[in-house]
Amino acid sequence: MKIKLETLQHQTDALAAIDKAFPGMDTMSNDPNANYIYANPLIRYRYNDKANIDIKMETGTGKTYVYTRMMYDLHQKYGLFKFVIAVPSPSIKEGTRSFISSDYAKQHFSEFYENTRVQLNVINAGDFSARSGRRNFPAQLSEFVEATRQNANQIEVLLINQGMLHSMYMMPRRKKPYIFDQTLLGGETEPLQAIAATRPVVIIDEPQRFPRGKKFYKDIEEMKPQLIVRFGATFPVTTSGRGKNKVTKIDYYRGEPQFNLDAVDSFNQGLVKGIDIYYPDMPEEQANNLYKVKQFKNRNKELVLTKDGKDYSMNVGENLADIDTGFEGNITYVGDRELSNGLALSKDMELIPGTFAQNYQDEIISQALDCHFKAEEENFLRPNSGDNAPKIKTLSLFFIDSISSFRAENNSKGWLAQHFEEILTKKLKTLIDHYELAIDDREKEYHSFLLATLKSLQSEHQNVYASYFSKDRDSSDADIQAEVEDILNNKEKLLSFKDKDGNWLTRRFLFSKWTLREGWDNPNVFTIAKLRTSGSEINKIQEVGRGLRLPVDETGHRLNQDEWQSRLSFLIGYDERDFAQKLVGKINDDSPIKLNQEELTDDMIKLIVKAKQKTDPKFDEDQLLDDLDAHNVITRSNKFKENVELDGQMMTGYDALCHLYPELVQETKVAKDKVRDKNSKDSTNVKLRKQNWQQLKNLWLQLAKRRMIKFTPSVNQDAETVARNVFNDSDNKVFVLQRPQMIHQKVDVNDSSASLKETQSDYGVDYPPMKYGKFLKILAQQTDLSVNLLNNLMIKAIKRLKNNKKYINEKTLGNLIHTFNKQFNERIKTSYSYEPLDFSASTSVYNAKKHEFVDSVPASVLGVYQSDSSSDEKYLYDRPPLRYDSADPELKILKRSYGPKISVFGKLPKRAIKIPRFDNGTTTPDFIFKIEHGNKPVYLVIETKAENMRLGDDEIRIIQQKYFDHLRESGVYYRMATSEQEVHDLINKLENGELD
Repeated sequence: MKIKLETLQHQTDALAAIDKAFPGMDTMSNDPNANYIYANPLIRYRYNDKANIDIKMETGTGKTYVYTRMMYDLHQKYGLFKFVIAVPSPSIKEGTRSFISSDYAKQHFSEFYENTRVQLNVINAGDFSARSGRRNFPAQLSEFVEATRQNANQIEVLLINQGMLHSMYMMPRRKKPYIFDQTLLGGETEPLQAIAATRPVVIIDEPQRFPRGKKFYKDIEEMKPQLIVRFGATFPVTTSGRGKNKVTKIDYYRGEPQFNLDAVDSFNQGLVKGIDIYYPDMPEEQANNLYKVKQFKNRNKELVLTKDGKDYSMNVGENLADIDTGFEGNITYVGDRELSNGLALSKDMELIPGTFAQNYQDEIISQALDCHFKAEEENFLRPNSGDNAPKIKTLSLFFIDSISSFRAENNSKGWLAQHFEEILTKKLKTLIDHYELAIDDREKEYHSFLLATLKSLQSEHQNVYASYFSKDRDSSDADIQAEVEDILNNKEKLLSFKDKDGNWLTRRFLFSKWTLREGWDNPNVFTIAKLRTSGSEINKIQEVGRGLRLPVDETGHRLNQDEWQSRLSFLIGYDERDFAQKLVGKINDDSPIKLNQEELTDDMIKLIVKAKQKTDPKFDEDQLLDDLDAHNVITRSNKFKENVELDGQMMTGYDALCHLYPELVQETKVAKDKVRDKNSKDSTNVKLRKQNWQQLKNLWLQLAKRRMIKFTPSVNQDAETVARNVFNDSDNKVFVLQRPQMIHQKVDVNDSSASLKETQSDYGVDYPPMKYGKFLKILAQQTDLSVNLLNNLMIKAIKRLKNNKKYINEKTLGNLIHTFNKQFNERIKTSYSYEPLDFSASTSVYNAKKHEFVDSVPASVLGVYQSDSSSDEKYLYDRPPLRYDSADPELKILKRSYGPKISVFGKLPKRAIKIPRFDNGTTTPDFIFKIEHGNKPVYLVIETKAENMRLGDDEIRIIQQKYFDHLRESGVYYRMATSEQEVHDLINKLENGELD
């Protein structure tokens, strides 16, 4: 399996923001070293904060992708070619190295930046070791510093972590007396000065770890970067003043980030997984038996705990069980604020004795495996996702309390590993028995996968679970090294189901103590279980972040939330049971707009106007304020009134504002189903009102029948016609040569100023052609045209091009595929019909095998937002709350009162009706109404769109119209509507028999 990177809209938006914020190049400089061959060209406002850029992106949304592509962009547009990436830790450095150097990343970026490559130079511990008695610069450092502009197609990147950056090898000699026996650039004897001479662009990953004024940021300043671009979910915080005058603010270069994809947007827009949080319950008496860390004495050699006003002191080596027998497992205080089980202590941390028991950890393991296999069955079988939908490999990550509990002496299994194997074996055998008599092919395949898992687990060298601890890098044990390699470097192997010989790859359970926290992630982690307490809220948030990325299927395609509702199960101890509430608070605090319940602020006004303009471009601030005045919500000074009557109810002015403009809360608060406490009674599934759905049963029996697209007989002729047009490239826009280019920069000086003129010209020989057989094979696969036809067209094209076979290259191949598919889809978008097949298919609301509607659906398939509303017996679901995706027209349609002729109405869940599209994929309309009309009811199916329709909506309308045409005799009418009023008018026409 090969991971396929895709261009995602939020990442494109981030790149556009960087491009807009970039200060531009200094073409007027009189610096005699402006064209220094070893250095970047000069940037305007260099070495100044007003040039620097901040990009805020939530964990799991692709910061590494964006800053990697940014380097390609800045190189292509401005000739910048030397970049330094500074990261906090070796683990983050390894993750960055793995991504940039991966084949799938190189292939992806080559599609946008032809013939451009990144030379990644990584500085590691040990690179400065003296050899043969000489202290030489590491080769990676020398290659970065001494690379020149002459290689116009190469980007030089130096990747270093803050520990190495601050080491005595990198520091200037005035700070650390370390002398090298060689020079760089003909004279530089110190690494940071040599890097500074290249005038680098510095990228900072995780900026909160590089606060300004502190030592690590000062190290970066020693490199004298022209421009700093910071990427992170969290930025440093600064404080000024004291007491009541103390002010805390986030430290952004220009006062605010130039791009802000905050946590609220990331969760609400489905850019990361939703989170389900589990914890084992316990008796209240046991839960209240807690000890708090009060202080540390004698240089951390003494630990003081307190409970109910009484202090308990422990010296190094003393056992917790001597204080309370509930502390099981021979846990001692080892000093330096740490317990023997590896738990790092901090002041005010709470310790509950019962949470250290082995049976308590077994309970978490058992629950974690239940979550794992629930997700694994759904991901493997892919119900409601169409026939033969690609499988998704499911992984789980366990954070444990101590290495010895997992791996005892001589690398034998510790008690925790033994317990894990026992619990896993029982669950595997239960599942194997369940699927033993499976008839469905995919279920048979899953049965085979489970059997292979059990067989491996019971073998001498199992490949079902793996561990990685910091000391494992130096281990000589072959099994341990194989596990470490899979976890750190073989991401594609972990995501694959079979090896090249067709054998099952069963490894999917990963164990770590602390190491796999920041800098490591895998998109297919669906369960994270913590078998020990974190030392801080930041640690827990970092751990959650390991599983937030959206998953990829076995073909390498990253799924979005519309394709698969991904959720992360996060299991914690009872002592952290309030984490769900804290996490929601942390996410909401990340919103740049703070809601003021006393007055309507300028920020709140701007947010509402911006949200409303998505559906009503003419909406402005005056319209908002006039509406609030009319409803008596605010005073002349924009203060909220205390008592406002709205829709027959008394409420505060702030509540009235939220009622009239729900966009305010939608844009600043994470949707309730995105982080769920599974121990609470709140449900995030929406129950179907079966009696109402039963009224749609006859219609649904027809909708459940699978239909295939049938193209008109002329489609093959259309394909050939389009192909001939594409290959007849008279302007040579499709058939092109690939050759390197030379950039020529010339400084023109006149009486008043200097300017830089730049020209590009081809040089050298053309790149050699692709192998013709490979060229034709890829072209045939991507266009569905026959090899014979393509061969004949290519022969004619090459003959027209004077038999120059160098036109057979990757650039021409991409042009042919893109141009053909674009023109062909445009030509055939109306040349097809839907043909019924003789079988039915399950969807998100209907089980075709059981011939019945499901009991409930995930709330997220009905909408990402929710609103309270009075009950309506005609609605398809139990409510409140209402679920919706847009306030206008969706919410207005749902809240409207309908006459007696409407017997059933409601929003259709995503994937409720799977309508195949001519260009692959599926689509589903938004609403359905059942209208009583004489002796025969009629049905109105609505696709709702805002007035400023997106590109492609016309195609969706045509697709859905064609699909529902065959149901007209059954009384089904399909329409697209852009407003609540338009829906109301359509219903009136149907009630009166006036609709065509």
